[in-house]
Amino acid sequence: MDTSLFTGNLVESQRILYTPSAFAKTNLIHLQEAGTLRAKKPHESRRENLASYLCFIVLEGSGSLTYEGASYTLRAGDCVFLDCKKPYRHCCSDDLWTLKWAHFYGPNMGAVYEKYVQRGGCACFHPKSLGPYDRILSCLYDTAASSDYVRDMKIFEQLAALLSQLMEDSWNPARRQPRSPQKYDLQKIKDYLDLHYTEQLKLDQLSERFFINKFYLTRIFKEQFGVPVNAYLLSLRITHAKQLLRFSSLSVEKIGLECGMKDANYFSRMFKKIEGVSPGEYRRQWQP
Repeated sequence: MDTSLFTGNLVESQRILYTPSAFAKTNLIHLQEAGTLRAKKPHESRRENLASYLCFIVLEGSGSLTYEGASYTLRAGDCVFLDCKKPYRHCCSDDLWTLKWAHFYGPNMGAVYEKYVQRGGCACFHPKSLGPYDRILSCLYDTAASSDYVRDMKIFEQLAALLSQLMEDSWNPARRQPRSPQKYDLQKIKDYLDLHYTEQLKLDQLSERFFINKFYLTRIFKEQFGVPVNAYLLSLRITHAKQLLRFSSLSVEKIGLECGMKDANYFSRMFKKIEGVSPGEYRRQWQP
């Protein structure tokens, strides 16, 4: 790595290197570094095999990014989110840029980033506003610089907010375009499930009711809402089942029927698969 990046010849930066507690490193998403950089000259930076995830925003100027075989032109207003174990290179152009960034890591970040990519997340995108990112990145810097004795937890909370913002802005389903020229109002189907999940619903019934091929429905529902139709329906039923198990005296079999699952064995099997315990054990655990 070109150490002149940190001597002031090419950039001026205000950064903080953060050392989290052993507890935070083992259990939490934790901060490694945060700061703001203003370029003095065009330059480039390369990294790979770094156990870190990087989010930065372009406040001013322009440049470029190379990551996973793709090249991106970066301009003011862009946001970047990278897995730094993979090789990447970013270059500042003659239109000198100002960046604000954070490096962070955590025991489950690999799975988080994989889900981000699976759901359509991009290495570089242009959010509607940089305001939320600017505020979160500033808060991360200020918290890391503080002597707050619970700062690791506050940093974890702020990084969770950053990841939520990245997910929402990068793959917000409302902005995804259906791959088919025929468009469907999937919100109507979701609303129908929210109201009728206690009934004996089948995918074929939904297909007939809303005049949509069931295989196509399965695919675009997942694209829109992040889960398949059947998984969404099951989550509604299990949530309702938990309410009845805790706050009613109905039998487990009756609760399965009330939740749209007439086969008691299937209900118990699905409940344990999602909750990790049987319906009866769940009820016993949550008894007042």
